Amino acid sequence: MSHNSGGWHEVLKDLIALTKPRLLRLNIFAALGGFWVASKWEFDIPLMIWMLIGSTLTMASATVVNNYYDRELDQKMERTRNRTLPLGRMKPGAVLAYGLIMGVLGISILFLLVHPITGWLGLLGWFAYIVIYTMWLKRSSTWSTSIGGISGAMPPVIGYCAVTGEVDAGAWMLFALLFLWQPAHFWSLAIRRVEEYREAGFPLLPVVKGIKRTKLQMIPYVLLLIPTVWLLFELEYVGWYFLVISLALSVLWLVHTLTGLKAKDTEKWAKANFLISVNYLMIVFIVMILDTARM
Repeated sequence: MSHNSGGWHEVLKDLIALTKPRLLRLNIFAALGGFWVASKWEFDIPLMIWMLIGSTLTMASATVVNNYYDRELDQKMERTRNRTLPLGRMKPGAVLAYGLIMGVLGISILFLLVHPITGWLGLLGWFAYIVIYTMWLKRSSTWSTSIGGISGAMPPVIGYCAVTGEVDAGAWMLFALLFLWQPAHFWSLAIRRVEEYREAGFPLLPVVKGIKRTKLQMIPYVLLLIPTVWLLFELEYVGWYFLVISLALSVLWLVHTLTGLKAKDTEKWAKANFLISVNYLMIVFIVMILDTARM
C-alpha cells in the first residue's frame, strides 16, 4: 500500500470506497425489504442480522472484485478515473484479496448461519456480477445491462428466502421488481455519459444502437413494473397502500419514459429519468415494508 500522509484513515476511506457504498446501501435496503415481506411482521432478529451481514459482505466482495477487474477501463472514464485503483492508491493484488476474503466470509455466513438456499443465491448473484457481467458481457455485448440485472435483483430474494427457505412466487415477484427496474435506471445514466462510454470502448446500448433505440428499449421494462406491483398485492404480500402508491409511481415513470421519445433536451430528460428511478425504488421498498401483509 502506498504511504500517504493520512495513513490508516486514508486506507480505510479507500477500502470503503471500493465497495461502492451508495450502491451497497440501496441493495441492503432491498434485502431488508425482502426479509420484511416474508416475515409478515414476525421477526427473527438474529436471522435478520446474519442475513444483512452475509449479503452485505457478498455484495461488497462483488463490487471490490469488479473494481479490481475494471481498473484499466476505469482510467479511461472521467466518472471512474478518481477511484482508488486508477489513482494507484492501493495495489491491485491487495484489492483482489480484500474482495475475495469478504466474498468467502459473506457466502459462508449465508450458507451456515442463514439458510443454504441464501448461500446459493448469494453465489449466483456474485457469479452473475463478476463472471457473466464484468468479465464477459460488459466488454462484449449490449446485453450486459439486462443480464447484469440478475445480480442486482438478488438482494431482496436473499432477504425473502432467508425467512421462507424456498423460492416461491413472492421471491420471483421481488426478483422481477428489481430486474425490471435496473435497465431503465442504468440506461438513463448511460445516455448522459454516452461519449465517455464510447471512448472507453464499452458496448452499451446507447453507444452501439443509439440513444433513440435505448429510449425505446426502456419502455417494456418500465411497463412491466405495473403488473409486477399489482401481483405483489394480488398474491397478498402487500396491502392497498402499496398497490396505490406503487401503481401511481410506475405509471408516472412510464409516462416520463415515453416523453423521452419527443424530448428536445435529452440530457435534461435523462437526468430526470435517473432521479425518478432512484426515488422509485426507495419509495416502493419503504411502502412495501410499511404495508407488508400481517400474519
